Parts: sequence; structure tokens; C-alpha cells
Amino acid sequence: MRPSNESVIKTLMFSLLRKTRQPKSPPPPVTRTIDVAGKVMPLTIRQNARATRMTLRIEPGGRALKMTIPAGLPEREINAFLDRHQGWLMTKLARFSGESILEEGGTILLRGVAHRIERTGKLRGLTEAVIIDDEPVLLVSGAEEHLRRRIADFLKKEARKDLERLVSIYARMVGRKVKSLSFKDTRSRWGSCAADGALSFSWRIVMAPPKVIDYLAAHEVSHLREMNHGPDFWDLCEELCPAMDDAKRWLKRNGTMLHAIDFD
Repeated sequence: MRPSNESVIKTLMFSLLRKTRQPKSPPPPVTRTIDVAGKVMPLTIRQNARATRMTLRIEPGGRALKMTIPAGLPEREINAFLDRHQGWLMTKLARFSGESILEEGGTILLRGVAHRIERTGKLRGLTEAVIIDDEPVLLVSGAEEHLRRRIADFLKKEARKDLERLVSIYARMVGRKVKSLSFKDTRSRWGSCAADGALSFSWRIVMAPPKVIDYLAAHEVSHLREMNHGPDFWDLCEELCPAMDDAKRWLKRNGTMLHAIDFD
């Protein structure tokens, strides 16, 4: 039986109506630069149809800016907003200016302890943390231009060593298996736990004190049993890491400092 003309018209009208109701995709983010007290910084501007005002935030580490604006906002209003907030940006970014200097004679944190950076003068050899005349020292071999990379490689190795051990202990305590363990240089979070049991950590956490590293391992392993942040999750996390509250406070106060250290 062939459909009537009336049903065909209704079908076409319904199809057209569905198409017109589909929301428009937001335009892609725009990346530009902004000069803040002589420092050129990358700025990502994203339009949001639901936004009613402009918001500006500093990325973890203080090396980039992000801005959200209402859709279709004129460029002159964006520039005026940025000009009005120059003083705010200068004040906030000043806190990142005194962080660890990754050069010979500078310092780098390892498990919460500041180590003086000293080049061995040898092109080959291991990077190692030692005590010289009662002072913690990080001995780094290789050419001077590779100093930062060698320090980062050392920290990644130490982070893996610490977290593999802690995760193994806590996974046995909660009776869960870990599928995999990976390390990244993430800025939005210190760790993550996937539904399949894959754990991921920021290797920068090895610069924090042991209790903070311990807390991060306990936090992500707790998600193997509780994939949420409800009361049962926090009870389990504190059971694994009794210093949880102190560690959380330390990370809230100092986490941005760890992100600010430039290894590039």
C-alpha cells in the first residue's frame, strides 16, 4: 500500500523540523597571545552559548590563560576586559616567579626535600640523589642543554618506583586488580582511575612529600572499589591513608607550584 500524499508531507515536515531544532556547534576555540608585564603568554578563547559573562583563569603552572565568553561577543569587548584585568593577572602570575630554577646551583624537590642541582661534568652516567656534606644534592650528568630533560627523566623513574609499590600494596588491601599503570604530565588532575582498572598518575607528584604521594595512590586505588566521591569512598581512602586530610591540604596549597616548574 502506497503512503498518502498527506503522510508524505507530514514526514517531510517532521524531518525538516528536527533539522531546524538541532543546536549549532560552537565555533572552535581561538588561540592568541597576550602581553602581561612584558611576558607573552598564550591565551585560548572559547565561546559558550550559555555564558552570560566573561571569565578568565590561569592554567595550572601559570604558563597559559583560558577565557570563556558569551557567543558572538565583539572583539573590542574582549580586549577591554583583558586590559581591565592586567593588574589582576600581574598579581596572580607573580606567585609563579620564584619557583625552582632548573640550572646548576638551583634546586629541585624530591619527595618534599629541596635538592641542590649539581652537574657531574660527565657526558654519561646516571642522575642520582645523594647527600654531600649533610646537604641533599641531585647529581646530573650529560650536556648542559639536556639538564632539564635528564632531571625530568629521573623524576619519572622515581615516581614510577614509588607508585608501583604503593598501588600494589593498596590494591591487595582492597581486593582489586590493577589493569595498568601509566604516567603523564597532566595539568588538570593528579591521577585518574578508569572503569577497567587502568590507573594514571602525574609524575610530578614525586616532588611532593611522601604522605602526599601515599595519599594519591590511596585515592586512585580506592576508586577501584568506589567509582565516586561519596562517603564510602572517602572512608576507604582514609583507611588506606590516615594522613589523607593533611596531604589534601598540602596539595591544595602547593600543587600549582609543582605544575609551574618548567622542564622544557
